[in-house]
Amino acid sequence: MGATAGAVWGRVEQQDFRSRVRGTLLGVAVGDALGSPLNGLTLGEIREAYGAEGLADLAFGYGRRGAVTDLTQLTLFTLDGLIRAQVRRDTGAWHPPTDLHRAYRRWAATQSDWGPDERRKDDGWLAREEWLYARRDPAHACLTGFGDETMGTLDAPKNPGELGAEVVARSAPFGLLVGWEPQLVMQLAVECAAQTHGHSTAYLAAGAYAVIVHALARGEGLDGAVQRALAVLAARPGQQPVTDALQHALGAVRQGMPTAARVEELVGEGTAEGLLAVAVYSALVSEDIRHGLCLAVNHGGPSGAAGALTGGLLGALHGETALPPAWLAELEGRPTMLVLADDFAMEMTQGPALHGPGGSSPGWLARYPRA
Repeated sequence: MGATAGAVWGRVEQQDFRSRVRGTLLGVAVGDALGSPLNGLTLGEIREAYGAEGLADLAFGYGRRGAVTDLTQLTLFTLDGLIRAQVRRDTGAWHPPTDLHRAYRRWAATQSDWGPDERRKDDGWLAREEWLYARRDPAHACLTGFGDETMGTLDAPKNPGELGAEVVARSAPFGLLVGWEPQLVMQLAVECAAQTHGHSTAYLAAGAYAVIVHALARGEGLDGAVQRALAVLAARPGQQPVTDALQHALGAVRQGMPTAARVEELVGEGTAEGLLAVAVYSALVSEDIRHGLCLAVNHGGPSGAAGALTGGLLGALHGETALPPAWLAELEGRPTMLVLADDFAMEMTQGPALHGPGGSSPGWLARYPRA
């Protein structure tokens, strides 16, 4: 697959890319849905409720099986913001962090409004999806970070002490910018992470995760993808905790059969870098996606975030057809996710045919307004 902005997309390359985009988004959502009912439970409580092996299938959460949380909601709005950034580039305005901030502000409105507001003509189609107006225990840092018009930046980040993994969980889509260089992918992910999570460990974990997804989406293996992230991290001030966590994950792979105890150890305090380590470890040792996701969520830390991160990696690596079909069949919001994933893939591979100096599709600009 072409790695430059001028990549030539043949039909096979486009289909492979679309499958990886779908896989990434659906993988995040399935992992989130699997893990989130376990949030707040200890490993002992999980085994008491679900048996000695822990949770092995979708469980009830928010009144149904397959319900997703704010982690998936924000991932959808990340994709939406990236499409909008590309569309707005025609106007000569090019500052993706601003477009992402606007997208995340549209998410914040879903957490306070009763439903879509038809008066907001510039919202685009995603913010009109009624199922997204469900409040699913959104992280306090995300509500405060996107609670006003002021955008957090690396120089003046929001919540400078915040270490939560939820910021990593919304960052997979940055890795789907396959025409970008890894350093730029990391920079964008880091700048957007600082809008809610101002601690360097949290925003660099988000950046490292995006770089790993990026390498996978370009067809690399997981080992090589992690090495690439370590190389890009090396130049960043404050990177040591994230580097150590990734090295810890790689070391754990060599310690024999995967166990819940090993995962618990990697989780640590349940902060961003520990959950990144769990995702990398679970993806590396997994026999298949179902096994990897179950391994990732059965622990006393933030299980939803661990599942989302692991699902994003395995989905980018294998594409959507490798995801467990029985879980996809029950996944909340799957139609929306498929449309958004396909729109993103179409924008990235065929953007000039949708909008540009030669003319624009009115339907596309209604879906993704430039304003």
